Amino acid sequence: MLLDEWQAVPEVLGAVKRSVDSDSHPGRFILTGSVRADLDVETWAGTGRLVRIAMYGLTIAEQMGKPNSIPLFDRLARGEGLDVPRDPPDLRGYVELACRSGFPEAALGLSEAARQRWLDSYLDQSLTRDAMQIDGGRDPNKLRRYFEAFALNSAGMVDDKTLFEAAGINRKTALAYEQLLANLLIVDALPSWRSNRLKRLVLSPKRYLVDGALLTSILRLDVNAVMRDGDLLGRLLDTLVVAQMRAQLEIAETRPRLYHLREREGRREIDVLGELAGGSLVAIEIKASAAPDKDDARHLAWLREEVGDRFAAGVVLHTGPRAYSLEDRIIAAPIATLWS
Repeated sequence: MLLDEWQAVPEVLGAVKRSVDSDSHPGRFILTGSVRADLDVETWAGTGRLVRIAMYGLTIAEQMGKPNSIPLFDRLARGEGLDVPRDPPDLRGYVELACRSGFPEAALGLSEAARQRWLDSYLDQSLTRDAMQIDGGRDPNKLRRYFEAFALNSAGMVDDKTLFEAAGINRKTALAYEQLLANLLIVDALPSWRSNRLKRLVLSPKRYLVDGALLTSILRLDVNAVMRDGDLLGRLLDTLVVAQMRAQLEIAETRPRLYHLREREGRREIDVLGELAGGSLVAIEIKASAAPDKDDARHLAWLREEVGDRFAAGVVLHTGPRAYSLEDRIIAAPIATLWS
């Protein structure tokens, strides 16, 4: 039985609890609700009775009708090869996929013009009505300016001052805005990875929009505009890749947690670092190039030497058509292997 938007009648949880207590057979109920369910409604915690699963936008695999594809981290941990789709996208194709969105309404069946109208409306309602329902004291115009600055820096480590000065607000307000956007489930962050062995690592998180189409929508960009801007192109590809990985975390048998890694001097950095159950590491770089070489994998090779046997695999995800070996335990593979 699916109970959607249960927080509209929160007393229903009492009935669910009594039913589960009398018959604990798993899978009888699916409870779904909005973010306000956790923020505003007095709830039954359900400890020992509920399993919480985060819901994200549709992955490309799901949009292509392949929801049972094995998560990338599981394949790499097992030492399996990565399957390359028969006809993977080129660079422009990946940008088009990012702009298509993972929101079901936008991704499935709408024309390009209708999709843009839907995304614009979604953002407008999120930054006005939904934001006011969660925190009625926020100025929607300043919140929009802050979100635009955040979008410009998606997949980056921008300092707080840059964001709050761009929005014309103070640091305290900016921190409240970021928490509000996280509560609205439209921004996220990758924490920095920490290690006793590597002392000089940046501790700041990488900030992300949860969906690349939100970036292009708030900034009024189309595919051609992104293709002309190398900085935004890299950010959009990174945002697309992390969105696919974020959804895979919920089903991955290796139970990975996602981080990023960067030295304080900026000499070395790794876009995504997956720490698997048991401590093994999978390191991933994301490149817009179609044929990365060993130089593109140098930071992965450095980490491999630093952590030794903990290094399970390194991957340079790229926009070309082929998968091939670069170094010991390091390969180059198309971004499309995420959903192949």
